[in-house]
Parts: sequence; structure tokens; C-alpha cells
Amino acid sequence: MAGKSTSISTRIGRFAGDRRVIGLLLVLAALIGGRAWLAEHPEHDPWAPLDLRDPPGWATMTKLQALRDDVPACRAVLERSDVAFTALDAQGEGDCARPDRTRLDAYPLSPASPPTTCPVGIALEIWRTDTLEPAARDIFGSDLQRIEHLGAYSCRRLYGRDSGAWSEHATGNAIDIAAFVLEDGTRISLLGDWEGENDKARFLRRARDGACEAFATTLSPDYNAAHANHFHLDMSPRWSGVCR
Repeated sequence: MAGKSTSISTRIGRFAGDRRVIGLLLVLAALIGGRAWLAEHPEHDPWAPLDLRDPPGWATMTKLQALRDDVPACRAVLERSDVAFTALDAQGEGDCARPDRTRLDAYPLSPASPPTTCPVGIALEIWRTDTLEPAARDIFGSDLQRIEHLGAYSCRRLYGRDSGAWSEHATGNAIDIAAFVLEDGTRISLLGDWEGENDKARFLRRARDGACEAFATTLSPDYNAAHANHFHLDMSPRWSGVCR
């Protein structure tokens, strides 16, 4: 009996060791499989360089936030993504200094595309391709022709006050969007079309919700009366995910 008991005990120990080896092999296989999956889905890979042609993924917003204070890296993303832009000379001083003046050359803004910070430019591109163009086709069966804006740079404090925090517009880190015009001539304005449940209102709600995914701050007519006629969009480093 003693010999038989010793034999069983030896096998149990060997099986436990086998289970550990099998467990390690399964973990290794999962890691290899995970890396292969991430290679096929770089939008979810926090280590993969950001390319705006990839669909949005788990790591997209983290990558965008990392670009806020790194102008060369941000412009490298535009180059990698084949987005035409012009890097303009720095201007301004003090609280209105603009060391980053990046203008998107082919973006359908009207009047002409203004210089903004590079992160705002990237967010605009993501918003256009991932939200605005699909929404225009889905709801109206038409392509987007132009996006009407009220400006990007304005050396002022919030709401034009004499004191208090400076607006993101003071450094060109924001842009105000007032309306959209489609290829079929349809014009959709925030002032005239925000209320209701018709197609134009549906488009504007999708535009707002998509902006919330691309920008750090999105303020709509639902926020307050000061935004009744425009979306305020910015890439403020003070917060993220403000969507109102």
C-alpha cells in the first residue's frame, strides 16, 4: 500500500507541473494572438502611431490627448494620414501667444480655413470623416459640401469678460461652427434647425454627439443661450469629455 500511495503522489505532482506548463503556454498563445489582433486593429493599440484613416478605437482619444503639447508629433500625424496642411509662423504674445498655427489646406470650411492649433485640426478631420460625412449620406443621401464657421482665433477672455479665465479662442485652440451645406444645396444651421425632430435636427444631434467623441469640449445650444447659433469645439488641456 505504501508503494502504491507513493506512486499516486508522484503522478499528482507531475500533473500539477503539467498544468502549470499548459497554463503558461495558453497565456503565451493569448499574448501572441493579442499582438496579432492589435496589429490588424491599430486603432485599439496604444503603441501604434495614430493614423486618421483608421476607424476610431479604444486608444484614439488617449493618443489625441498626448498630442496637445507636442506640435511636431501632432503634425507628423497629419503627414502620416495624408492630410494637407500648412504650418504657419508663430504669432501673438502673453495669454494670446500662438506658437502652434496649423491650417488645414483642403478642409471644407467657409469662409476660408483659419489657422488653429494642430490638435483642433486633427479633431476636425476625425469629426468630418467619422461623423459629418456619414450623417449627411445616411440622412439626406447627399455629400457634405462645406462647413460654415464663426472663427477660431480671438484674443479674449471667456464670454468677452474683463477678467477671469482666458478663452481657448485666445490661442486658436477652438473653433465655432454655425452651419453645414450639402452638395444638393441643403443648408442646416444651428440657429434655425436645432429644435425639433426633423432630418435637419437629427443631423445636428449626430454632429454634436460625434464632436463629443473627437474634441475635448463640445458646447451646443443645449448648453446655454450664448451657444444658440453655434457649436463651440476646443481641445482644452484642462478637461476632456465635456459634452453639452
